[in-house]
Amino acid sequence: EVHLAESGGGLVQAGGSLRLSCTASGYTFGHVAINWFRQAPGKEREGVGCISTEDFTAYYADSVKGRFTISSDNAKNTVYLQMTSLKSEDTAVYHCAALTRRDHKCSSYLKAAARFFDQWGQGTQVTVSS
Repeated sequence: EVHLAESGGGLVQAGGSLRLSCTASGYTFGHVAINWFRQAPGKEREGVGCISTEDFTAYYADSVKGRFTISSDNAKNTVYLQMTSLKSEDTAVYHCAALTRRDHKCSSYLKAAARFFDQWGQGTQVTVSS
């Protein structure tokens, strides 16, 4: 059974850090990309970044570049989203999504419709207080 689960969300003060985890089952790491998205109330879903678990190349949206880092521990089937220098505008529900397509870099799908992804996690809430 294919399954993704995010964890690590919570309440943090502006300027603080959090690390989110996305643990996958039913996938062979090394042959899947994991994309991170977030959605704030009343706003459209935003692609945060992604990583190829094949070559560990990560890509980031301009809004988080330099503050967020995505990494993958293939032995644990887990991708991490390390968030630093958090701002109030980072408040959102964060989701990870699995992408088995290999026709383009995962960054090409940061603005793609949800149907392009094979599986989504349930999401984890991140709240940044100012």
